[in-house]
Amino acid sequence: MNSKDITDRIVEAILGQKLMPGARLGEQALSILFDCSRTLVREALMQLAARGIVQVSSRRGWFVVQPTKTEAREAFEARRVIETGLIRSAVAMDKTTLKRLKQHIQQEKTALKQDDIGRRSFLLGDFHVCLAECLGNQLLADTLRDFTARTTLIAMLYQSSLDAEKSCQEHIEIVRALERGDKESAELLMAEHIGQVQSALQINASPADPLAELRQALAPMSTLKKVSSKRDQRATAKPFSSTSPSTYLGALL
Repeated sequence: MNSKDITDRIVEAILGQKLMPGARLGEQALSILFDCSRTLVREALMQLAARGIVQVSSRRGWFVVQPTKTEAREAFEARRVIETGLIRSAVAMDKTTLKRLKQHIQQEKTALKQDDIGRRSFLLGDFHVCLAECLGNQLLADTLRDFTARTTLIAMLYQSSLDAEKSCQEHIEIVRALERGDKESAELLMAEHIGQVQSALQINASPADPLAELRQALAPMSTLKKVSSKRDQRATAKPFSSTSPSTYLGALL
């Protein structure tokens, strides 16, 4: 076990949607799980922090990042530039390389028929890493793995409505274009695919109110729905007044 083994496992867990945005990564817990020293765990977490996947708080410890809306847009833009650029500059693929891509897509299809959402999510994200490796650029493949992990976190955070089967079909079309040697179409298909993934996010929606249920439960009685009958309204006294000098707890929430 080394620090790379730990970072790889954490990234794979994110790609499989098994680690949520904001999940705490305790050094002691990880050292027990990986049967290694806390020093080795800390080294791995520092590497992930440098890659923008985890962050540390001096008082609270290590956490999986929670990308902001701005960071979400930047991550997808970075992926679009990298992946379309890779296709544009790629040489023709040989049969071995195409076979590897087709095998990956077959794994995606198999995962779609099963109930393992984690494996399905991992494979759909890992297709882009696999493609970069097949296009002959390991450095950008490593970079894409990190960006794909971050966009997976973004999809969880902003409630993606992406259709997994549609995503797989778009992968198939990209590979078919590459097999024909039609890089222009493959590049366009990739740009559209990444755009579809991004557009499925509720980035522009108002964030959910984490105190919604408590806010409703503790709302002043005077704000509750009034009965429709005027007679009932006259018979019902308001337990709290909005002009009361004492402030009800719910008004502060």
